[in-house]
Amino acid sequence: MLPALLRKFHEAKLAGEPSVTIWGTGTPRREFLHVDDLAEACLFLMDTYRGEEIVNVGCGQDLTIRELAELVRRVVGFAGELAFDASKPDGTPRKLLDVGRITALGWKPRIGLEDGVRETYRWYLENPARA
Repeated sequence: MLPALLRKFHEAKLAGEPSVTIWGTGTPRREFLHVDDLAEACLFLMDTYRGEEIVNVGCGQDLTIRELAELVRRVVGFAGELAFDASKPDGTPRKLLDVGRITALGWKPRIGLEDGVRETYRWYLENPARA
């Protein structure tokens, strides 16, 4: 979802579009984790975890699709409006992991969502042929 939003807002900005349409109502909640944090968590678990129970890796915080779209709009610098197409499906109302086991082991993510989105957008701009 995040790569699609980045591209959608970037292309709308370049085209001077007045708005960007997002599927659904914008109310479902999602959790995001930077890939570098996931890699660090995997290494951390390989080094420290000896249990047999599943360990969820996440940040333990979520936000609405609307809040994510506002964040992406701000990072990209799109000045237009957001439009939500409620005729399209919302999907699952909430996707949030219980990260109690990994946090009890002493791990937590280090890259905040806004920093991660900024870094990803910067990469997108620097690598147009690969995006």
